[in-house]
Amino acid sequence: MNLVELERKLIAAARATPPNDRVPYAFEKRIIALLAVRPELDGWAQWGKALWRASAPCVAIMLLLGAWSYFAPAGSTSTSLSQDFENTLLAAVDQNGESW
Repeated sequence: MNLVELERKLIAAARATPPNDRVPYAFEKRIIALLAVRPELDGWAQWGKALWRASAPCVAIMLLLGAWSYFAPAGSTSTSLSQDFENTLLAAVDQNGESW
């Protein structure tokens, strides 16, 4: 599609159409003026809104997981979470009895 030809045809069609009385005087100037004074988007405010909206689901998930860990039956052979965590972190150091 040739854009120059399309533009020429659109301008010719617009010139052939008589002005309509239904459009108020200087309507396009008022619209352009409103667009010029449109406030700039604040990125920090958008981040703040998103984080505040995400806080409620995060609190709900935290409460559910806390209740689950509190009421979960403890097996007789399982160790505590802190012991499992420490063993996992120190697994690389304990290999072959060597340290870095």
